[in-house]
Amino acid sequence: MWLILALGSAVFAALVSVLGKKGLNEVSSNIATAIRSTVALALAWLVVLVAGSAGQLGQLEFGDILFILLSGVATGASWLCFFEALKLGKVSNVIAIDRTSLLFTGLAAIAFFGEAQHLPTKILGLAVVVIATIALVWVPKNSKLVKANWAWLPWALASMAFAVATTLLAKVGLTNVDSSLATALRTFVVVVFAVLIVWFRGEAPAMRKISRKHLGYLLASGLATGASWLCFFGAIKLGQVSVVAPIDKLSIVIAAVLAAWMLGEKLTKRDALALIAMVLGTIVLLY
Repeated sequence: MWLILALGSAVFAALVSVLGKKGLNEVSSNIATAIRSTVALALAWLVVLVAGSAGQLGQLEFGDILFILLSGVATGASWLCFFEALKLGKVSNVIAIDRTSLLFTGLAAIAFFGEAQHLPTKILGLAVVVIATIALVWVPKNSKLVKANWAWLPWALASMAFAVATTLLAKVGLTNVDSSLATALRTFVVVVFAVLIVWFRGEAPAMRKISRKHLGYLLASGLATGASWLCFFGAIKLGQVSVVAPIDKLSIVIAAVLAAWMLGEKLTKRDALALIAMVLGTIVLLY
């Protein structure tokens, strides 16, 4: 079940990136985050009500709630940075940097959660995925792309750091909590975080200018976000973080293909080889 959930998380995360990119033409990254996280919140609570896990609310311990809420804050910060990077750079490059979080997440899971089984294989798999990621975003010195705008990179790196914190904090908080309820609680924090950013920056009036087409993309991105989070946190509750995280990061492969198809982003031979290496590295992690 954890494997199915992890693969589902990867598919939906890829859709989040591509749909979000198409919806960013008319709005700031902050507004996009607020809209899609609100939709994700509605979906998460719908799942909680259907599953009947809302009754656990009164039984949660303070420590569990604290870690879940901190995970939500880290998620909000990660997505604000991610969407800003997405607006400035290519989908494949932004996701590649963001997804290097799996290396630090995997190493932290091995160190703090005792996930040291098959350690040499895990390290090999993580190394292959990270090297492939670097190959995907590395630009040769003689390339014309060297002069490209790299303003997206700091935002992508910040997104990656907060993504690591998100997973580790959630793993601790999920110990005694249903994964769908935990997702709903932390998504509520993300919504509050995003809405406050929009309000403090005075960007709320711009929401009235969003066309139906782009709003549709953002709403669809929000549904994909909710589905991805529900799958991901269900997977890390049932499985090992050091294995689930790399499977989730296969979203970069799916997103790159979708971006080439839907957004016209070209894939070079090196890109294709790097993506194949990422898949192979993830397969190694499963053994």
